[in-house]
Amino acid sequence: MAQVLEFKLPDLGEGLTEAEIVRWLVAVGDVVAIDQPVVEVETAKAMVEVPCPYGGVVTARYGEEGTELPVGAPLLTVAVGASEPAPEAESAPAADGGPGETSGNVLVGYGTGAPAARRRRVRPATAVVTAPVEAPVAVAEAVPDRAGPVPVISPLVRRLARQNGLDLRALDGSGRDGLILRCDVELAIERMEQAVQAPAAPAPTTAPAATGAVTERVPLRGVRGAVADKLSRSRREIPEATCWVDADATELMAARTAANAAGGPKISLIALLARICTAALARFPELNSTVDMDAREIVRLRDVHLGFAAQTERGLVVPVVRDAQDRSAESLSAEFARLTEAGRTGTLTPGDLTGGTFTLNNYGVFGVDGSTPIINHPEAAMLGIGRIVAKPWVHDGELAIRQVVQLSLTFDHRVCDGGTAGGFLRYVADCVEQPAVLLRTL
Repeated sequence: MAQVLEFKLPDLGEGLTEAEIVRWLVAVGDVVAIDQPVVEVETAKAMVEVPCPYGGVVTARYGEEGTELPVGAPLLTVAVGASEPAPEAESAPAADGGPGETSGNVLVGYGTGAPAARRRRVRPATAVVTAPVEAPVAVAEAVPDRAGPVPVISPLVRRLARQNGLDLRALDGSGRDGLILRCDVELAIERMEQAVQAPAAPAPTTAPAATGAVTERVPLRGVRGAVADKLSRSRREIPEATCWVDADATELMAARTAANAAGGPKISLIALLARICTAALARFPELNSTVDMDAREIVRLRDVHLGFAAQTERGLVVPVVRDAQDRSAESLSAEFARLTEAGRTGTLTPGDLTGGTFTLNNYGVFGVDGSTPIINHPEAAMLGIGRIVAKPWVHDGELAIRQVVQLSLTFDHRVCDGGTAGGFLRYVADCVEQPAVLLRTL
């Protein structure tokens, strides 16, 4: 007899509690292998392909594309072709490599050694393919008994309310024990739209009343929602300040050109700037830190995990180069290129996007000279790089056309004062103007 194993949305790590189904990679009736990706989901941090730990025939899928599911909600069920197990084998996957075996290489909470998924007996697999086992519609949480506590509102209902700017606390639910249902939210939306469309009371003057028609509502979800939450928190919590300086980057550009002309791996400009950053942070470690307000401590960090702001089709992301202080310019160039390509294709992992300690923001690619960016919470500083452009500059006592760049440092004033921030920025500018300064201090 075949067994139906239920595969639930696994814990994707980094504290993520929900994900949106972007694209199903399998259909009901398809045969899947162990570790085969079955669905592509989008979290607040990245796009992820989720592999299934079971091999067999897909009998049901839960949720349409665009549906948001919480961790632990059913994703799909798979009928495995194993024969009826002995009673003592009910609680563990098969260990002989058969269809009931699970993988040891899947996501958190799944795989060899993890608790077995719930099983139930069904008809043989040949019958399952043509007539899938009936399965209930996926819900966020199990509905408790009537004597139990008030049920938790479905994420789908919460999502509908968020998209339309509704405060669920202001609604009366028509469900059991006052549970707010989808129909309650839809009715509230309808009433809100009617109120917007209702004619306004005549103004006390003869001037026409001002109107503002809503053209579109854009949901703050996925990457855009995560960015909004993080930037809002940064602005609320961090007393930031910004200092800036113009620097002559002519020698730095010449040094890069000479290095690339010598053969070997090409060195990117951002890699050189990253190398300068790590050297500056070694001299001014106050800026490679975070603030623990609960303990009222400044936590200085040993390693530099260097984030860099990257604009993608899915929004602003900040991939992180791990242990940047130990990397050469060639290694930094390669890692920047890898992460940039992953950002362009939407394949950055949650691990690629978290754990940064300092951020480098090259807004010069947008053709602007300066900016006052918001710090990437919970970091303490961000170095901004403007465009490098030919400008009149006094060089060796004479007016000349030089390649000039504006550098800006936005910093958390809790971790240091202006003297430290100014010293850091001046050192960076000196290295940009005279790359030999960097070589002397390594």
